Amino acid sequence: MNLLPRTREEFAQTDYWNEFFKKRGEKAFEWYGEYIELCDQIHKYIKPVDKILMLGCGNSKLSMDMYDAGYRDITNIDISSVAVKKMIDLNAKTRPDMKFIKMDATKMSFPDASFSVALDKGTLDAIFVNDSAETKEIVDRYFTEILRTMRNGGRYVGISMLQEHIIEYLLEFLPRNNCMLRIVHCLDVERANRENNSEDSLIFPVFVIIATKFNSLPMPILEFGFGNEKMQRFSCSREMTTAVASVQKAALVCNGLARSSIAGHNEVTMDLYRASEEMPRYTVHVLEQMSARGLGKYAAFIVPQGRETEWLFATTEGRRKLLESAKFQRLAVVTLHRDQIYSTLEEVKSELGYSIMNLAPAGLKEQIPYLSLGSEVGKRETLICGFSKLSGDFRIEEVEVDGKILRRLIFLKNQFVVQSEALVKTVKIKGKKDRKKIDFGYLACHHHVYMSVGVQLAATMECSKRDIQNDVLVIGLGGGGLCSFLHAAYPQTRITAVEIDPIMLEVAEQYFELKQDNRLHVVIDDGLAFVERCCNEGIQFGAVLFDVDSKDLSVGMSCPPKSFLANKVLIDIKQILGPTGLFMLNLVCRDDSLRNETIANLKQHFVSVCSYKLDEDINEIVFCANNECYKTIDQWKKHMGTAGRRLNNAVKDQKLSDKDALDVADFLSELKI
Repeated sequence: MNLLPRTREEFAQTDYWNEFFKKRGEKAFEWYGEYIELCDQIHKYIKPVDKILMLGCGNSKLSMDMYDAGYRDITNIDISSVAVKKMIDLNAKTRPDMKFIKMDATKMSFPDASFSVALDKGTLDAIFVNDSAETKEIVDRYFTEILRTMRNGGRYVGISMLQEHIIEYLLEFLPRNNCMLRIVHCLDVERANRENNSEDSLIFPVFVIIATKFNSLPMPILEFGFGNEKMQRFSCSREMTTAVASVQKAALVCNGLARSSIAGHNEVTMDLYRASEEMPRYTVHVLEQMSARGLGKYAAFIVPQGRETEWLFATTEGRRKLLESAKFQRLAVVTLHRDQIYSTLEEVKSELGYSIMNLAPAGLKEQIPYLSLGSEVGKRETLICGFSKLSGDFRIEEVEVDGKILRRLIFLKNQFVVQSEALVKTVKIKGKKDRKKIDFGYLACHHHVYMSVGVQLAATMECSKRDIQNDVLVIGLGGGGLCSFLHAAYPQTRITAVEIDPIMLEVAEQYFELKQDNRLHVVIDDGLAFVERCCNEGIQFGAVLFDVDSKDLSVGMSCPPKSFLANKVLIDIKQILGPTGLFMLNLVCRDDSLRNETIANLKQHFVSVCSYKLDEDINEIVFCANNECYKTIDQWKKHMGTAGRRLNNAVKDQKLSDKDALDVADFLSELKI
């Protein structure tokens, strides 16, 4: 199956058509294809027994080739007496039954219902040069004559580039005159144009219009298709217009990719749809690096389901890294979308084939290699589709990654970011069905590991005796993975989690096995209001953790919301921490100036601020302390090293996970003050 491309690049429609008409003037009817490229559609909609009217034959070989293929009842008309005389002289001996007549297609002298097929190769485009009232009047007469001379059940078969005003006219005129309308993207013509033209030539999409005449139609019938594939029926004219425009927009981008290099520039992104669907099936990111010895020309990399959220595939920086390691000059990185079904990797390759070929650099002769992370397309199972008034649509899904089953919470507003993730283990029970269980010792989010080190550090400073509990405040629950881990790893810790969205508590309890008890309590409240209330009531905590995402994606800082770092909030946090407490926040900030401003503001409120930037990620964990013993980076490293080793021991003692232990040395080497 071929896919409907929708590029995210800007579509300069005027430039597109100006360039086309300039080229068309040079190459005339070559753009519309010859019989060999059009024969599949001709044979499908025109039979040898049909009585055929060729509209505006000019010097085209199409009717001659059709005659030689067995179509003997062909009448050719053209307004040019020169063209008609030339065609008569050329065909008189070899094709004696074929007729050539000088006639204006808008004023035909044939009787009503004379033909079963009217064939138009580029004539409509030549007539319909603009959308002025005068031109539309001519086109009205053209189609009125076509329908008058056509038998009931007959077909108008037109080969066209379908400018916007042409498709809009057809969608209004033909259904109103009881014609079923099909439009087919003629892929064979494009392939031939690509093979037969020079590398710097523009390749334009060609469409076949099939309008079937009926006595009456109770409702418009509109269909669109690619080549010989199954037609997709549309419910309204807007869907047809969108489908045609999408193919044309993508052609503009593909022409640019074929004619020039994008090395050193931004990647080009294109979504691929099935014609009848509103949701994309694939997203393709095209990147390029400068040519160098040892690099292949072009390849496609298919990201298995469930891996699209990883840094390497979800970010421009990651895809650049992938391009370098793949050792190809140009790379098309393909991600697979949720709510779609993919059977095998081979089927995905086959479905993508035409689209991937269109993104290749000009002159590529060798076969395009497909790369991936194995031979499987990946597995994704949606457990629930939900909606939150605060976060919008979300999914709970399970994916298989490197042989492990991971359960994820995804907000569709930002679907390439995993909101929460847990490892699912299968527990075998003798004589009973296997049961799935969440592994609380698995911290999928790396920033949670380093926040846990901070909790251990706060507990060490706060509690000199093992029987004294350390109170921890976590703002932002999500799926509850961090809270469940802290609860399991630190028996002496009492956790209060604050979550503004009650739906998230239901998600955490039902799908991530969060369990509340006397050491873990969830409060449904606004996090900032809760902090202020604790400050007013004199309630203190050994550690305060901010792990809250911003709903405003237009701001350069997506975590936490900017309001969470207001001066009043930081003063309240400093108050509820006391002299030995630790404030930690997950900072996700793409704006360097905003990030520097945030750190400077934190330093105004706390004695010392230290941060750890995760490798290959945008998360940065910021640790803020009131204690004088954290003033230098060496002091931070000393205390953090002890806390990191104690965290590893806690995980081991509680038998929480078979994961590799925290690399304390690596963590300490990257700490910055």
